[in-house]
Amino acid sequence: MKKREPIGFIGTGNMGEALIAGLLKAKFAEPEKVFAFDADGERLLSIERKYGIKRAPDNSRLSAQCDLILLCVKPQSMKEVIEEVSEALNPSKLIISIAAGVPLRVIEAYARKQLRLVRVMPNIAVLVREGASAIAPGTLATEDDLQLARSIFDCVGKSIILNESLMDAVTGLSGSGPAYIFLVIEALADAGVHLGMTRAQALTLAMQTVAGSARLLFETGEHPALLRERVTSPGGTTAAGLYKLEEGGLRKILIDAVMAAARRSKELGEKLG
Repeated sequence: MKKREPIGFIGTGNMGEALIAGLLKAKFAEPEKVFAFDADGERLLSIERKYGIKRAPDNSRLSAQCDLILLCVKPQSMKEVIEEVSEALNPSKLIISIAAGVPLRVIEAYARKQLRLVRVMPNIAVLVREGASAIAPGTLATEDDLQLARSIFDCVGKSIILNESLMDAVTGLSGSGPAYIFLVIEALADAGVHLGMTRAQALTLAMQTVAGSARLLFETGEHPALLRERVTSPGGTTAAGLYKLEEGGLRKILIDAVMAAARRSKELGEKLG
């Protein structure tokens, strides 16, 4: 698909708006070639005015007009939306779904036909263009479709391509992952307050420590274990802190959390199926 062809967004909630903003900022698309519809008319009007995009009259006409459609709706709304637009959908159109826990086979079942589908699991950090997104192809999706999807989600962070069978694992790791990190930051800040800092001081240091550590990993490309060893002097303060983390089972707790979230994602997907 070429950039000049229209892109349609079904749903303009937080994720939908973040993607629209990211695509426009990266100049991946021009505002007049972006169409959107949302059941919340006031929000849709606000998005239209804020970004200069085009407001579609309904989902069906948007789907008929656009050859690239992003489904940015809640999982519980997917059946209703797909049944509404099914007549306008066919394999000539690329449909990208970001609905958490909704397998591609379920979307095809709702549509009662095979479609060119790509499933993406982004996380909340797309709101600040630092999202982590996993992309999985449907049966009819081509390599070009995957690269197009990746170029879209790279506008709002970093993405990888994998098999759909791993999407529950993605949900447990990066989908739910921000909540784990928020909890870690909160705990670090609590410790700083306990040691005499103000809440604002402790929170600033905790947030920057996490952000800086991640950036260091990205820019050096080194394994986290190597960087951990580099900042851990024998008999020093970091070694003492790490000993307590290992003693408390932090590593196992985080692994267990990811696996529990992945199991729950699988359960929810099976209910939809």
